[in-house]
Amino acid sequence: MNVPVSLFWRRVVTVLTGTIAAQALPLLLAPLITRMCTPQEMGAFSVWLGVVQIVSIVATLRLETAMILDHDSSDQQTCFSVIANFSLMLAIVTTIGAVFARQLGMSQAVQMNWFGLLTIGVGMWLTAYTHSILAYATSYNAFGKAAQAKVWGAGSIVLSQVLLLLLGAGSIGLMAGQIIGLACGLIAAVFLLSPPRPQLSWTPSAAQRQYLNKHAAFWRYALPADLLNVVAGKLPLFMIGLKFGLLEAGLFALTQRVLAAPISLLAASVLEVFKRQSVHEWQTFGNCRDAYTHTFKALALLGAIPTILMVLFAPHLFALIFGESWRQAGEYARIMSPLYFLNFIASPLSYVFYVVGKQRVDLVWQVALFAMTATVFFSPLTLKQCLWWYTCGYSLLYLIYLALSYRFAHHKLNLA
Repeated sequence: MNVPVSLFWRRVVTVLTGTIAAQALPLLLAPLITRMCTPQEMGAFSVWLGVVQIVSIVATLRLETAMILDHDSSDQQTCFSVIANFSLMLAIVTTIGAVFARQLGMSQAVQMNWFGLLTIGVGMWLTAYTHSILAYATSYNAFGKAAQAKVWGAGSIVLSQVLLLLLGAGSIGLMAGQIIGLACGLIAAVFLLSPPRPQLSWTPSAAQRQYLNKHAAFWRYALPADLLNVVAGKLPLFMIGLKFGLLEAGLFALTQRVLAAPISLLAASVLEVFKRQSVHEWQTFGNCRDAYTHTFKALALLGAIPTILMVLFAPHLFALIFGESWRQAGEYARIMSPLYFLNFIASPLSYVFYVVGKQRVDLVWQVALFAMTATVFFSPLTLKQCLWWYTCGYSLLYLIYLALSYRFAHHKLNLA
């Protein structure tokens, strides 16, 4: 019943190698970028990127996750068709909506430059379709080629941003660099992985409607749950920008980026392998206890040292690496490090909810998270007080989340 540990970690290392390569340039050049742009410009870019990431969740209907469960080629082509058609229509609607929001005087839309408003839909479509292709790669254990596509995308983003910042483009340069890099990453993914070609149409075919009904749990429960999770994650950035200005939003954005680095580097790599392994164990043995336990222990050990370093030295490290003007971001990192430690562990293990069909439970948890986040950041508190309460509330919810995922992973399914 036990999954060979060597096989599990060989796959993790394959994904991790590509992920490190993909993140190496962004991490190495981050100190250069923070010296080439102001916290305000970083704040404007981060708000735009947050909107793109939120809408891209809706664009896939979370059906890219279902693709890992469906290995039939016709089903996977249908999935690509549904995602391509829906995301294209959503991109058009989003762009028109952003323009109308600015004309109506909505504060976030007014603060954003015209380039940002007009490229939200483009960025969303590129992000959504690339994620779908990477999910397709996971379904076939094509971790190496997926890693190469990530390298092309991440490298193109950061190099384009540096070049445009050198030309004095400011926040527009950061946005344009993101678009260029996303396009390069998508082209690389298509070339390397040869995903099924979608059938484009304005209305869903009978096969597409049948596919949507078959995987209704994903767009009925997983989509709202994941959307609430992403919105709850971006809400602090949006609210800080509104209440305290783009300067504080830029500082907070760097805090999030640094603290999320271990998650994007290692936890995301473990997740790609855990997805496949947990599905295999569940379908074969009726539970995914072994994959869950092994992954939990490894992540807890790996996340402990970076967390301790952040708690002890974050302000000094931020000032040294990114420049003195970013020291305050280190203070925020010190406060939020315990939260990101729990996030580092829970992020890969959250896939258990999909494997065992507990999307509704996940949705309830996400509603609680969103309610807590909104309550904290809409309260008349100082920024540091908001961050303290946010960290405590989110950490408590993560402990509950881990307890639930542990219970579901160890549940014995009757396969008879």
